[in-house]
Amino acid sequence: MFAAQDWKDYELIDTGGGEKLERWGSIVLRRPDPQIIWPLLKETGDWREADAHYHRSSSGGGSWEYKKEIPERWTISYKGLSFHIKPTSFKHTGLFPEQAVNWSWMIDKIRSAGRPIRVLNLFAYTGGASVACASAGAEVCHVDASKGVVTWAKENLQLSALGDRPVRFITDDVFKFVQREQRRGSKYDAIIMDPPSYGRGPNGETWKLETNLYPFVESCMEILTDKPLFFLINSYTTGISATVLKNILSLSIGRKYGGTISCGEIGLPITASKLSLPCGILGRWEA
Repeated sequence: MFAAQDWKDYELIDTGGGEKLERWGSIVLRRPDPQIIWPLLKETGDWREADAHYHRSSSGGGSWEYKKEIPERWTISYKGLSFHIKPTSFKHTGLFPEQAVNWSWMIDKIRSAGRPIRVLNLFAYTGGASVACASAGAEVCHVDASKGVVTWAKENLQLSALGDRPVRFITDDVFKFVQREQRRGSKYDAIIMDPPSYGRGPNGETWKLETNLYPFVESCMEILTDKPLFFLINSYTTGISATVLKNILSLSIGRKYGGTISCGEIGLPITASKLSLPCGILGRWEA
């Protein structure tokens, strides 16, 4: 497992009974997690005294129960990068802390490249990877269809004192954007993607990961430079294994460029049990 071990402002305190107890800075949140199918051995005071608890609704969705008054949003940092945290109506906080293992890996790759690097971040959400790549000196193009999360990403860049870096923020359908970049002849040295399990385009187009991921990766290959640095796929889709990502990368980018492919689960260490919580999978190709 690729586990994010180096956090100071985030901690996965404990897990059990379908829930996780997390510290985000000084604020403790209790949230559901479908991967946690083991029991909660003891509901300690830490569990009962969480600042906020997200309860799922039997009709779908859910809501936060606030035990204490907490800020509407607050800031946490990771190795000099800073991010706004905000409990949302769909249980998320605007950051996936397990992705820190990818941030560190990308920073190292960019800094050791010895040349200017252009990065394309697709399905880029609130910009954790964009901020990390910009901090390493890359030129970044950040693309997401949600105007709200693109605004959030811009704020995270400013919060990390990187507002002067060459980062282009695009609110657009990712697939249409890649097609336009092909027509424009744009090229990137590195591509990051975190595609959804299912979605619809602006004209009713249907995206299904199992059907569309491989052809989309092939489409993205057309906008890679002759000497690409890396290609990263993250997935949180249940039922897709890390080996599937390895096979996709091997049959596409690996076949054309050679290089090295690594894949596996991505997760977080659990303080109380000393175990690890699996959070998703990744597939990495690197030159």
